[in-house]
Amino acid sequence: MHAIEFIQDIAVIMLIAGMVTILCHRFRQPVVLGYIAVGVIIGPHTPPFKVIQDMHTIQILAELGIIFLLFALGLEFNLRKLSRVGVTAFIAAFAEIALMIWLGYEIGLAFGWSAMDAIFLGAMLAISSTTIIIKALSELKLKNEKFAQLIFGILIVEDILAIGMIALLSGIAMQGTVNAIDAVATLGKLSLFMIVSLVLGLIMVPRLIAYVAKFESNEMLLVTVLGLCFGFCLLVVKLEYSIALGAFMIGAIMAEARQLHLIARLIEPLRDMFSAIFFVTIGLLFDPAVLLTYALPVIVITIAVVVGKVLSCSLGVFAAGHDGRTSVRVGMGMAQIGEFSFIIATLGSSLKVTSEFLYPIVVAVSAVTTLLTPYLIRLADPLTARLAVATPKPVAHVFRRYAVWLEMVRPEGDRAVIATIVLKILLQVLVNCALIAAVFIAGAYFMTNIRESIGTWITSEDVQRSIVWGGALFISLPFLIAMYRKLHALSMLLAEVGIKSSFSGHFTAGLRRVVTAIIPVASIVGLLYLIGVLSKPIRPSTEWLLVLMIGAAILAAVLWTPCIRLYAWLQILLLETLQRASDDTR
Repeated sequence: MHAIEFIQDIAVIMLIAGMVTILCHRFRQPVVLGYIAVGVIIGPHTPPFKVIQDMHTIQILAELGIIFLLFALGLEFNLRKLSRVGVTAFIAAFAEIALMIWLGYEIGLAFGWSAMDAIFLGAMLAISSTTIIIKALSELKLKNEKFAQLIFGILIVEDILAIGMIALLSGIAMQGTVNAIDAVATLGKLSLFMIVSLVLGLIMVPRLIAYVAKFESNEMLLVTVLGLCFGFCLLVVKLEYSIALGAFMIGAIMAEARQLHLIARLIEPLRDMFSAIFFVTIGLLFDPAVLLTYALPVIVITIAVVVGKVLSCSLGVFAAGHDGRTSVRVGMGMAQIGEFSFIIATLGSSLKVTSEFLYPIVVAVSAVTTLLTPYLIRLADPLTARLAVATPKPVAHVFRRYAVWLEMVRPEGDRAVIATIVLKILLQVLVNCALIAAVFIAGAYFMTNIRESIGTWITSEDVQRSIVWGGALFISLPFLIAMYRKLHALSMLLAEVGIKSSFSGHFTAGLRRVVTAIIPVASIVGLLYLIGVLSKPIRPSTEWLLVLMIGAAILAAVLWTPCIRLYAWLQILLLETLQRASDDTR
């Protein structure tokens, strides 16, 4: 009977959703709204249409919808797109998220809601809808415009920050309070996990997919992709992160594979089916009667979303040096909430930390802002023209002077080249630090299992710790040596550029040698201290630490060249992956 009820529920959902899809395309309305409307119509809060028998199974399928939806968003993640829009995307995204979290929190408190409701409301309002924006820009044939490319860059940054926000909200929900130290620690661990996952994933996953693709079997490729997707999601859940993080990250890794377009085509039917069930489930949980009681909050929050996002994104893009027309067009295109808002709302409900009325309020706000999106994009140019006429001359003069000032402070010539080199080296150092930290954290994580395997013949706990810690240090040697070499190169560059003979006279050469020696040594000492803190569960006694450090120094001297070659080989593999993906997307 359970199987028959399940088939009946799926049949009802997919049949009605199919008809609604046709109507949405016919009247040029977002399909997402149609799916939510289907859920409302057949849901338990809209009698007499209660036709769903097994809500638990449908909610499990909705979880699959979240996985496929975020996996597909990860496939659209592109490191080159993000690098092209550069600083603009980060400034606008941070400005928007900060303002909307604050607005949502203040609105929640103003209506007398709990602090947890206010926090989750702010998070729900912070992220714009990638699906709705891409759909609207496609229908208006504006995807290739300059402002559209800026929007895509901002959406990429938002997606990354949204994943971090979900992880942070889970911690807040579990603890019940916001602790600054815990928040920083959570974000630090999350950043570390994302960096290491991207680096190792980009080296291994695209090559595995390329090997499977050689068999020219779509079935084999699809099964492999799904296995990697669910396997990585399981790993993320085991590490106590959100399953949404796993789906997005593995999608972002596969986005650099040469077979990206084929993967996207194979995944698309699964994404469409399960994401449809996800949005229908949102409608099933939506109680229209709540809107009568909370009509005022819906109106206030809708206005806050439109005004807040238009202002924050427009000002953020303008602050990054773009003209007023482009800035306003970006702001008007970002003024809605969507899939991530539903995911965050679902998180609050599943953890039982938010009130029941919050869910339908957010769904209603999303529906209204989604309907407004194409009209807001069309109104961007008329609004820009009106603002140009209405702006007082002194204000317009300040804006022009600001643009001139940005041009003056932008690095050019040798300064630009030096800045690019410094940033590249710092990025490589950051990646090496993350890999080293990950090795020691993994050693601490697997300490129990390792102790069981060696505990039969080594009973001393200090010796066991020394073996694990020493093994982690040995594995980290190539990254430590590479980090030292990059820091040495950076210190030489900074010494050459920063210490001028006109200032230091005949002490110039000596000062440069001092700077060149101090920076890498001080950085390595600082890193080793950080490693000691991170590896506290496996850190041996001081005596053993000294022995291991001396041994590591000897090994580094002996294996210096092989470690350099190993690191260079790994770096070549990573760069080849990025270069091949770049060539295939041109």
